[in-house]
Amino acid sequence: MTVSVETRRSRVTVYAKSTAPSLTPVKPGKTHEFTALDHSMSRHSVHLVCYYRQAPTVTMTALKESLCDVLSYYPAMTGRLVKNEGDGCGEWMVKCNDAGVRMVDARADTTLDEFLATATDEEERQLAYWEDVGSDPYLWSPYCIQFTDFKDGSMAVGISCTHFHADPTCVAVFSRAWSETHRRALVTCPPFFHPWAFYPRKNPVPSSPHLSEKSTIPPPLHPPAMSSVTFAFSASSVRQCLADLQLSNLSPFDALASLLWLRISSYKSASLGTAQLTLAVDCRRRMSAPLPLGFYGNALHFFGVKADLSSGWSHIASELNCHVSGIKEDDVWSSVEWLHERSKEKAFQMYGPELTCLAWDNVPVYNAEFSPGAIPVHVGCRIGNAQGEGLVVIMAGAPGEGEEARTVIVTLPTDLTAQIYRDEAILKYGPKIMFSPNI
Repeated sequence: MTVSVETRRSRVTVYAKSTAPSLTPVKPGKTHEFTALDHSMSRHSVHLVCYYRQAPTVTMTALKESLCDVLSYYPAMTGRLVKNEGDGCGEWMVKCNDAGVRMVDARADTTLDEFLATATDEEERQLAYWEDVGSDPYLWSPYCIQFTDFKDGSMAVGISCTHFHADPTCVAVFSRAWSETHRRALVTCPPFFHPWAFYPRKNPVPSSPHLSEKSTIPPPLHPPAMSSVTFAFSASSVRQCLADLQLSNLSPFDALASLLWLRISSYKSASLGTAQLTLAVDCRRRMSAPLPLGFYGNALHFFGVKADLSSGWSHIASELNCHVSGIKEDDVWSSVEWLHERSKEKAFQMYGPELTCLAWDNVPVYNAEFSPGAIPVHVGCRIGNAQGEGLVVIMAGAPGEGEEARTVIVTLPTDLTAQIYRDEAILKYGPKIMFSPNI
């Protein structure tokens, strides 16, 4: 996802770039290796934006100081990509040095409330600066952090990184550690650098029919223009969805993912039948020896779910519930081992080309509290290069909206986005529409 700062009539202006180093020098020779799962994500990037109201200690200068402090915990973030020639195959790894992360200073010619109420999806993308890797990866920063000041003193903090380095959970945990360092509090989820956690078992059983099929699909020659819209569902809206389904044991994710799958599919085909959705689920806590929340790297399990869409919303929700709750650790290991077996081959599209849904609503994304009591008023997450049929990201809603509240970010071909954010079956539940495309 390349963010342009030259969009006509843009209210966001970048005016400075710099580098944030770690306060603690990295020991010479330190490296960080990637797993096969990390390598598989190399075509994508992660972009997280947290919005904060004005607070005395939440200033650009103060945040930059604490950023340099927290980077002492994250040597892999300040390093640079190099080829690991010692392994005989030249795979990428991180040389942990003090090169630092890219910082971008920006201002928005509007207040925070005005921005949240009127900004387009393109304007929100401008809050998370990103540079694609250049001809020399060793000169390229895999992390970009943007500070955007609003006219009322509020601020947006945008964190972008290559998905090669980290998944969305990893980025959210980093933002939390940064906020704790800023408050001089104990870092409750320090990074856990242990790529060997996803090395194959002693007796591997590499198998992933779903990923095997995806790997054979060539990228489109002329990918369609993509755009996004954000739906903020309150707790009461989600409870009404669950009530309308008339099924027990369903989760907010089951209800919303199935609703979006059904409605998006209805615009692509006049007759609904058996269809497949790719689900991406964080598996840190799904292993028999659970990984800590601070595990640094990628821990997403991608798998396919098939359902007869003509059977109705309740059937689809039930199918999703069955598949998500039925994930077995052996399934995760077999998929990881399949990726490890083909790690020397070219990476393929993980988010797409079929419709993909990221289940991210069990991750606490509102814990980045830079000032006591001052949590983000909104958090957005996007995945770069999610081409094809589209991506649905389901994440927790703002705490003030209730425990069941969810934020749903939908990225689709632009003509389809124009239809889905006006869809009556979705709007009947009264979601707040944010960051819709300027169509």
